[in-house]
Amino acid sequence: RALGQTGDILLAISTSGNSANVIEAIHSAHERQMTVIAFTGKDGGKIGELLTSEDILLNVPAFRTARIQEVHILLGHIICELVEENMFF
Repeated sequence: RALGQTGDILLAISTSGNSANVIEAIHSAHERQMTVIAFTGKDGGKIGELLTSEDILLNVPAFRTARIQEVHILLGHIICELVEENMFF
């Protein structure tokens, strides 16, 4: 709540899609008109249901936590690469 501002993006990560603290962060982000990019696993859980049409859900449809986390790491690297390309090239 202290850092998020209107127009910012929240990156929310939960392998289960049901992490209470991440769900609370999403509610706070929506109150501030922030966009949410959510990394989830399994079926997306409660987080998948909370997102609006303005948000992005990147769900890894696996049930093994290690596999979900591996894909989340890859997605994070891809996003960083895209940001860097748009900022510096």
